Amino acid sequence: MTVLTVTEPRPRFLDLVASEWLKLWSLRSTGWALLLSTLTVLAFNVGTAWDHYRYWYQYDARSRADFVANEIPLSDAFTGNASLVLMLCAAAMGATALVGEYGSGLIRTTFAAVPARGALMAAKVLAVTVVQLLFGAVVAGASFWLTQAVLSARGAGLPITHPGALRIVVASALLAPVCALTGMALGALLRRGAVSIVASVVVLLLLPMMLSERRRLTAVLAHGTPARAWQRLAWPGPVEPPFPWSAGGAWLVYALWAVGAVAVTVLAVRRRDQ
Repeated sequence: MTVLTVTEPRPRFLDLVASEWLKLWSLRSTGWALLLSTLTVLAFNVGTAWDHYRYWYQYDARSRADFVANEIPLSDAFTGNASLVLMLCAAAMGATALVGEYGSGLIRTTFAAVPARGALMAAKVLAVTVVQLLFGAVVAGASFWLTQAVLSARGAGLPITHPGALRIVVASALLAPVCALTGMALGALLRRGAVSIVASVVVLLLLPMMLSERRRLTAVLAHGTPARAWQRLAWPGPVEPPFPWSAGGAWLVYALWAVGAVAVTVLAVRRRDQ
């Protein structure tokens, strides 16, 4: 009697990406989190521009001229408070995308269906990155357009072709996937939703605030964080900290955090049990 053995084909990487994409959007929290995060970030940015619009004529003529000359409209395009909200929301969504499966136990079924954990995590990372990149692009682009439209009513709006404007939009858009990947990496290490989100707050928000720019060592360490990298790229005027650094260095920080977070996520899942 001949026994036939059926060998199932290994899933292709695109199949894994499609599966992770469907899995991500099957959660109701994904859509709501993106919507609420978008509205909150826009509220901070447009609210700041609206304040300048509302109280425009309470400034004297020289102050109004300095407002445009010093490129303050670019600061309204994406404010510091909005960046903090974006970082927190993106990191939380990145952590939840991975930790949620551990909490529900779905991760066991996933690993049983796809033993190749490295490829599986790479697919999950790609799906989260694409979603967060789209989220960041929509939020940053809409913020710039809305804030400059408000300020244009007072003759203070700037076009996207203005020097430094496109850099602010791109830096703000890329901040979302960088922080989401960082949150995912912390989730892969800690595997607890609340703990991962708290760790994201400490690493992405509190740590940069604790590092002073007045000493070289702490300044260099601060420059190595995504928050300070965004500040460097989004700053419209000349850089005047005690220890200045280049925009190229800030872009490099973005890249290193993203690559490092992906490596940590994949290695942490591959080398640890369920």
